[in-house]
Amino acid sequence: MHARIVSAIVVALSLAATPAFGQSKDKAKAKESTAVTKVLLENDKVRVTETTFKPGDVSRTDRKARTNYVVTDGKLERTTKDGKKSTYERKKGTAIWMEADSDVVKNVGKTTYVVVGVTAK
Repeated sequence: MHARIVSAIVVALSLAATPAFGQSKDKAKAKESTAVTKVLLENDKVRVTETTFKPGDVSRTDRKARTNYVVTDGKLERTTKDGKKSTYERKKGTAIWMEADSDVVKNVGKTTYVVVGVTAK
């Protein structure tokens, strides 16, 4: 599994050829998030986080472009700024490129969802 995480980091760094967008400091949005994010690694080149969504948890933060590595299967609902909702499933062991966004993500599944995010600075 560690080799896959390292691969996700390499992919993120190689794809991040453009400057990343600044992260919002909107404290009201951050207070509404219930997903738990912990920083696994941070330096002047990269930030690696692990976010855990229990069923019903939401993430409401602005995010830079990144690569996500799915640690556990999950069923998620994404709500965009304009109110559009979409539901999708993520499969364990996949890496996904995510553009910068400020969408609300909610775990609508019955199990805890864990994802590792790799953001180049």
